[in-house]
Amino acid sequence: MSYSCSDFLGFQEALKKMREIDDKIVYALNSIPTESFRHQISSEATCKELYGNLTKGHGEREEAIKQCILVSANKLKTLKEKRENDIKADQEFKAEQRKLRVLQSELNVEDIVKERSYKAFNERCRKFLVASSK
Repeated sequence: MSYSCSDFLGFQEALKKMREIDDKIVYALNSIPTESFRHQISSEATCKELYGNLTKGHGEREEAIKQCILVSANKLKTLKEKRENDIKADQEFKAEQRKLRVLQSELNVEDIVKERSYKAFNERCRKFLVASSK
């Protein structure tokens, strides 16, 4: 997924697309067969694949958010030095501060999204993954 930390709205749109797997977790879990169809489709394989996709997506999003926080923090540092003599730099500094706060709140959102997805995943797949580890 391509994103740019300097284009904040574009970054938020990219995050939204990256969160599609979490938004559709219930639908994905509904594809896991019930006991009566278990012999036709491997529930264990389906759960493992879904888990892999979830963890990969969570890692990528968290890394993207942290990278943009780092970029924003560095920009703030530069603007802080300039703002004392430049009104425009002061305005940019304040805008960048707001952006940084929103990026930091995205990490909290990410934690909530992860928790919700793993809860749904565990409710449906726990028995298949526990059985396969025995």
